[in-house]
Amino acid sequence: MKRSIFWAVLSAGILFLLTGASAGAQDFNKAKLDSVLVSLEKNNKFMGGIALMRDGQLIYAKNTGFSDVAKQTKANENTRYRIGSITKTFTAVLVMKANEEGRLNLDETLDKYFPGIANAAKITIRHLLTHRSGIHNFTNDASYQTWYTAPKTRSELVKTITDAGSDFEPGSKFSYSNSGFVLLSFILEDIYKTSYAHLVQEKIVKPLGLLYTSVGGKINAETNEARSYTFTQGWTLEKETDMSVPMGAGAIVSTPTDLVRFSEALFSGKLVGLTAVEEMKKLKDNVGSGLITFPFYDRTEFGHSGGIDGFSSLFSYDPEKRIAFAMISNGMNYNGNDLTIAALSAAYNKPYQVPLFSSYKATEEELDKLLGNYTSKEIGLKITIAREGTTLFAKIEGQGSRPLAAIDKNKFADDAAGVNVVFQPEQQTFTLSQHGRSFNFSKAL
Repeated sequence: MKRSIFWAVLSAGILFLLTGASAGAQDFNKAKLDSVLVSLEKNNKFMGGIALMRDGQLIYAKNTGFSDVAKQTKANENTRYRIGSITKTFTAVLVMKANEEGRLNLDETLDKYFPGIANAAKITIRHLLTHRSGIHNFTNDASYQTWYTAPKTRSELVKTITDAGSDFEPGSKFSYSNSGFVLLSFILEDIYKTSYAHLVQEKIVKPLGLLYTSVGGKINAETNEARSYTFTQGWTLEKETDMSVPMGAGAIVSTPTDLVRFSEALFSGKLVGLTAVEEMKKLKDNVGSGLITFPFYDRTEFGHSGGIDGFSSLFSYDPEKRIAFAMISNGMNYNGNDLTIAALSAAYNKPYQVPLFSSYKATEEELDKLLGNYTSKEIGLKITIAREGTTLFAKIEGQGSRPLAAIDKNKFADDAAGVNVVFQPEQQTFTLSQHGRSFNFSKAL
C-alpha cells in the first residue's frame, strides 16, 4: 500500500535514492558496512538483511535482528521475508516469458480474459504491466483494512476489482495499481492452466536454483520465516496479509541473496531474452514493465521496491557495472533510503558514514512542556503531540501516530520518515523538517 508523502515512509511503489558527494578510492570495505548494520541493530533501527553482487559474484550478505521477536530468534542469511511489490517484477518476467512462447501478446486487450471490467476492450497487457490501465487500485480503499488478513477467492477479488471501476482513460497516465498485477497473475494461470505459485517455481525458481524463494502462505517461524514488526516503544508484531489477496502483486517470499541472484539472471538474459529485458526497461514516467528506476550518482539503477505489513524491500541492478543490491526488512525504524545509499556506496567505492544515534534521555517533565495540539498555517496540517512514559508521539491528522526519538533537549527525530522536529517551548511552537523542507507549527491555545 502507498501512504501519504508527507511524513509517512514510502512502502510500495517508487523510492528515489539521493545522490552523494565525490567518489572515494578505497576498495570494498566489508567491515565498514558491517558497522552500519551493527549500529542500526544496537539502536533498534533495522531488522532484516542486505546483499550485494558484483560481476555475478556475491560480495556481501548479512542479516541482523530477529526473525521472531517473541522467541528471540536471530535472523540469518537463509531467513525468508515477504518482499511485497518486488513480486511484480517476477510477474512481469512470467508475462514476458508467455509473450516469447506465443501464449499472449502484450498489445492484446483485457476483454479476452475479463470482459466485465470497465474499459476492458481498451486496456492492454502492456497497460497492466506499466500501471497505465486506469483500473482502480483496491488497496487504496479504506475498506481494504477490514479484510486484507482474510482469504479471498479469485471470484471475490475479480468482483472487487470490477466493482471499483476505472479511474481514468487507459494509457492516458500512470497510476500505481496492485489490481492490475492481480489480474495478470490470473491471466497467467488461465493461459498455462496451472497456479501462479507453480509458475514461479517452474519458470524462475528452479531454473536459477533459488533455494528460499516461493509464493508465500501463512508465516511459519519454525521454518525460518520472519514475522514483521513496527517500532514504537519496542518492536510490535504486525498483522499478516493473507497471501491469496496480493497474488502476483505481492505474494512472494525470498531472501536478499536470492534477489540479487534473480536480478543478475534477469538482466543477463537467463530468464527471458534480452529483447524482453529491453522491453521491461522501456520507461514512461520513470516506470517500465515490472521495473522502476533509481538514480545513484551518475548511474541509473533498475529494480523495484516493496512493502507489505511491516516488511519493506528493494532490489536494484546496474546493467553496465553488473552491480546488484537487495534489502529486505521485517522491522524498519530508520530511513531505508539511507541504508540503501550506504550499501550502494560501499559497492561503488563511494564515501558514506556509519550512522550515530543520540543517547539523550528526555524526562517526563521536559516532555510535558511540549504536549498539545499544533497547527501549521503553511500546509494546513494538524499534529497532536502526546507522550507515553518518556516516549513522545506525533499524532498526525489522517495519518496515525508516529514515535519521536529524543536526540537532544527539545530536539526529536523520526528516522524512518526522515523527519526532524525542534521545539521552542517558550514560544509554544515547533519546526518540522523533512526532505530539505521546513514547516512551522504553533500550539492551539
